[in-house]
Amino acid sequence: MSLTVEDFDFPLPPELIAQHPAPERTGSRLLHVAGAELADLSFADLPGLLQAGDLLVFNDTRVIKARFSGRKASGGAVQMLLERIADRRRGWAQIRASKSPRPGARLRLEDAFDVVVTGRTGANDEFFAIELVGDGDLWQLAETYGRLPLPPYITHAAEAVDEARYQTVYAREPGAVAAPTAGLHFDDDLFARLRELGVGTAFLTLHVGAGTFQPVRVERIADHRMHSERFDIPAATAQAIAATRAAGGRVIAVGTTSLRALESAAHADGGVRPGPAETQIFITPGYRFRVVDRLVTNFHLPKSTLLMLVSAFAGYDAIRAAYAHAVAQGYRFFSYGDAMLLERSDAV
Repeated sequence: MSLTVEDFDFPLPPELIAQHPAPERTGSRLLHVAGAELADLSFADLPGLLQAGDLLVFNDTRVIKARFSGRKASGGAVQMLLERIADRRRGWAQIRASKSPRPGARLRLEDAFDVVVTGRTGANDEFFAIELVGDGDLWQLAETYGRLPLPPYITHAAEAVDEARYQTVYAREPGAVAAPTAGLHFDDDLFARLRELGVGTAFLTLHVGAGTFQPVRVERIADHRMHSERFDIPAATAQAIAATRAAGGRVIAVGTTSLRALESAAHADGGVRPGPAETQIFITPGYRFRVVDRLVTNFHLPKSTLLMLVSAFAGYDAIRAAYAHAVAQGYRFFSYGDAMLLERSDAV
């Protein structure tokens, strides 16, 4: 199948882009996609679609307060999104200004602390490398002076409710600038129901970067250069996956970030390598999945790499039909929107 970026476009009425979370985490809708079969459910129905011996794999990254306003030494305004904190003094950032800052440029952020631009960095040199000037710790400064980086399609500034609801209930490893949004639907009561059912849970960490929101800007998908993200798979999670496989259970990724980490670390036999790594994996139709059997995910942006990923997983035609159905039925889209449970196309 020869596909272009235009093959992953779809019409989306702007009123379907969720601006606020549902009143309850499990109150979102759930569209179950099994090939051509679609079922309209509630997220609270998820346990009924699972069975004892299944394993849910979650991404436990925590969103940091990564957005800052500031000024250049000339007085010009800048907006900075901290993409990655490399250590207590150095980081990667997106910087918006009337003129792109050059190496050596000094920025005053939130009228509280200074950083200096030291060059460009990232897999495609898409970020500025910054270094803290004077005493301090970037982690602490971000927590004290930064603002929660809501996605660009959410039009309001971060409020108190976002501080709670744009994090998963199990977030514990700070470092992301975007939430692993499939996990936003889980609450403590749902976890208790899953335990009673005999469904296992395991965790990994992938720090979601701002690149997750970037559209593919080339016509030929093969020409796209994927952004890089850090992940870490604990030995206990690798062992849980191996045990699930051996017992005939299903490995269910909660979110595309969990799936990308698992497939990046995959062995040919369906196991995974534990430990830290970086990934630029770009999954498109034709990819052969080695670890993940089912996927819990939200609805994704037109022409995005994540829409390509779910099309590879559930089947291109199945996803086209599912998205058309979701639009017609008024599902809510993107980070604060509704969810899908996808069956892998070669398993339907």
